[in-house]
Amino acid sequence: MMLIAFIGHGAIASHAARRCPDGAEIIAVICRPGREAAARQVMGAPAITEIADLPKRPDLLIDCAGHAGLRAHGLAALRAGIDVLTVSVGALADAELHSDLVEAAEAGQAQLSVASGAIGSLDALSAAAEGGALSVTYTGRKPPLGWRGSWAEEVLDLGALTAAATHFEGSAREAARLYPRNANVAAAVALAGAGLDNTRAVLIADPDATRNIHEVQAEGAFGRFRFEIQGNALPDNPSSSALTAMSVVREIRRRISPIQI
Repeated sequence: MMLIAFIGHGAIASHAARRCPDGAEIIAVICRPGREAAARQVMGAPAITEIADLPKRPDLLIDCAGHAGLRAHGLAALRAGIDVLTVSVGALADAELHSDLVEAAEAGQAQLSVASGAIGSLDALSAAAEGGALSVTYTGRKPPLGWRGSWAEEVLDLGALTAAATHFEGSAREAARLYPRNANVAAAVALAGAGLDNTRAVLIADPDATRNIHEVQAEGAFGRFRFEIQGNALPDNPSSSALTAMSVVREIRRRISPIQI
């Protein structure tokens, strides 16, 4: 039996908990102080506020709580020798946090891994990067309201758009810095392939879009490819990707399966 714990009890974590595969047991959920009752009810597991309060040592800690959750609890878990899976890949664009996570993982002889999240093609990108000279562009297109609360509001009147408008074009690292809640996909694409500083990101608000659309174009020694996915949101949270939640379940299943693909 693989023992797992979660950071966070939002839509992604609760989806993964409800669909936790046989062979895995949820032993705890880490939440903010004062949220223990809600976390316990949603996740069906003991709720705690610190790594030190874990009732048992988990084989895997799953971060579904955003950049702050990874910073607050991921470092302590790695130093304690606990492997961590995160959906908060955009946090790795912070060079200081990235360095701290590497140091913590090395100190605890543990590993931080990244869920594939809302995008596919990361395996192909990782393989293509081995050939060098890789050129990668990520394009993220969402309905205008999907960018509400982000940097896009500084450069566009989202409520008045009648045609698609680009509100960011630059490196994946800069996209992750300006859009901490929206740029996990750009960061995942970058880390899998050409790197945060060498991956071009283009972010678009499109009033004709009915879904979040992610596109990856890559060219290198391997050849070239173009990948596009039109993702649905989770029914109980329009801002959370259904595929991101599914990727967490898939990673749990992969780790307990005798054959890994």
